[in-house]
Formats: sequence, structure tokens, C-alpha cells
Amino acid sequence: MARLVRIDLTWDEGADRSLGLPAYATAGAAGADLRANLPGREAMTLAPGARALVPTGLRLAIPEGYEAQVRPRSGLALKHGITLPNSPGTIDADYRGPLGVIVMNAGAEPFEIAHGMRIAQLVVAPVVQARFELVETLPGTARGAGGFGSTGVG
Repeated sequence: MARLVRIDLTWDEGADRSLGLPAYATAGAAGADLRANLPGREAMTLAPGARALVPTGLRLAIPEGYEAQVRPRSGLALKHGITLPNSPGTIDADYRGPLGVIVMNAGAEPFEIAHGMRIAQLVVAPVVQARFELVETLPGTARGAGGFGSTGVG
């Protein structure tokens, strides 16, 4: 069973509250769907190669020790080339501003984002912070400094 964390939300002024809060489509879903909450309820068209900030009409209060990640929806990516260029986008626990989704059209055709459309998913995850320490040398490993492609093909 999934661990439940409370996320407090509020609406931006003028947001269409009838769209509802983020929701999980299935019992086993990791991400809750976010909807486009467009000013004037008017659709926006995203040309090939273009990107836009799509408002959700929401503001979040994420508990300390957690983050919210905004991720693309696989169906939009496969069928239309719609993705999030900063995926996953991180919403920190201390941010209280409007929740917007940076959407990019990597497809070949213009794409219409309709008011109320499910445009992204929100995943809540625990955060671990590191303590960074400068050392003279790093411990060795079998891989060493081998980078891109160093472990083979396929």
C-alpha cells in the first residue's frame, strides 16, 4: 500500500475550481494528473518546437522532507511529442507560488492544449539532503572514470 502524505492546496485567483484537485487515475498510480487551468478557459496552441508555461490554477504546501516532481504524460509524449523540457520539474517544500507546467511540443504538428486537459503528472517523493565534503582523493571503483558508453553497448 502506498504511503500517504498530506499536501495542502489553494486555488489561484480566477482559477476554474470545477476542474478539481490533482487525482490519481488508478489505485496503483504513482502520479496524480494535473490539468491545464487556462485564463478565460480558452485553448492554447503550441507550435512544433515551441514551449509554454501552462497554469494549473493551484498553489501547494509540500511538507518539509518532501518534494513534488512534475513529469510528462506518456500518452501525450508518444502520440503527439508533448513533453516537459525540464523533466522532472522539482517543486521544493518551501515554494508557495503558482504551479505552472513547462510544456514543449517536440512533435511535427501544432498541438492544442484545451482548458481542463490532463497535461502532466505530479509525483510526491521524499528528499534526502547531502553534506558535501572536499577530500584529497576519491575511493576507487572497477569502473573508475569511465563515462558515456564505457560499460558496453546494449
